[in-house]
Amino acid sequence: MIAVYAVLALVGGAGTWWFNLQSRDQGYLAGWIANSASSSAAVDLIVVALAACLFIVLESRRLGMRFAWVLVPLSFLIAVAFTFPLFLAWRQWHLSRQTAELSTAVVRS
Repeated sequence: MIAVYAVLALVGGAGTWWFNLQSRDQGYLAGWIANSASSSAAVDLIVVALAACLFIVLESRRLGMRFAWVLVPLSFLIAVAFTFPLFLAWRQWHLSRQTAELSTAVVRS
């Protein structure tokens, strides 16, 4: 799953920035409210981004993942389509590492 999440992060980052660069001359923020469909997508993205950022902060604290909070501002600077799958990959790696450490500790005792 780590690889799947990492690929999704790369696709999300590249895909969003491809279109961000295409819209730089057309008024990026104006496109968010250009019509009902884009406004719906914008509200959808904003709500999901806020939920994802909340999850990143709370879950990283629960698991003891240091510096995961950095992904919150990056969500708004780069794209939540990049940072959320990146967090999921990092989380999966962190959980795998914790499981391996626990297994090693159990074997030693």
